[in-house]
Amino acid sequence: MTVTALCHGEGCRGDRSDGRGRRRAVQGSRLCRSCRDHFGAGLAELAHLYEECGRVLGGGAPGSLRERTTGGEHPGLPFNAAAADVRARMVSVLGSWSGLVAQQRSCAPPPRTAAALTAFLLRNADWLAAHPAVAEVTEEIARLVRAGRRAAFPDPTRTIRLGACPEPDCAGGLALAIRDGARSAGPTIVCDADPGHRWTSERWSELSHSMEPTRPAGTAAGDAAAAAVPTERWLTAADIARLWHAPTGTVYRLASEERWRRRNRAGRTYYSETDVRACFSRRAARG
Repeated sequence: MTVTALCHGEGCRGDRSDGRGRRRAVQGSRLCRSCRDHFGAGLAELAHLYEECGRVLGGGAPGSLRERTTGGEHPGLPFNAAAADVRARMVSVLGSWSGLVAQQRSCAPPPRTAAALTAFLLRNADWLAAHPAVAEVTEEIARLVRAGRRAAFPDPTRTIRLGACPEPDCAGGLALAIRDGARSAGPTIVCDADPGHRWTSERWSELSHSMEPTRPAGTAAGDAAAAAVPTERWLTAADIARLWHAPTGTVYRLASEERWRRRNRAGRTYYSETDVRACFSRRAARG
């Protein structure tokens, strides 16, 4: 296949609409490394989201219910229409792209289940990354992931702003979405400018060292001292446990022993992220 120099991935095309340049595709592909990784991660997540949507079919967020009138394991009970619709779309879209791969590569198509279809597409992801239709497949997979997340996790979400993205030449900021009733395997830290810049929360300790506040562009030299004062972030014990992968009991113990600064808002206690980071950095150095 003839491969173009600029990335055709969903992430890069989104950057272009925001005035940012598209990255160069890696050799033998139509995707840059970031978009290729994002594509594979999206496919892998779809299999999980399909199962999570299945868990909420017996009920869901207000306004998403309708009555089941025929068939099913519990006739007459309400079910989550959004989750059912998304599951059907997942199988349809994954099946369509799997059919294209099977036809053009002269191989047997996989069984028509979300797990088998995503596994098949993951095995052929590099081939798809070099295909002329890669722009369409990456866009459809990204759209399915977003729809699946909305249907599977309708719980209220609180976003923790973590700081500037550490990727070179990226002006975005990192955020961690915390769902009150999360059933996901683990939270992900995502850049708000480029969804390809994402890390599992296990890497937060490493990332946090490269995210010290800096003086905003255009700040006058005389204002440097004021600009250098960091904006303090305040985290709950649950937030800290997720980010540093520590038992909640350990978080409360360290908060008391290390005398972390704290604030109380609406009956909840929040701890200084600066104090927390310093504490876990010392523990990591000793370990």
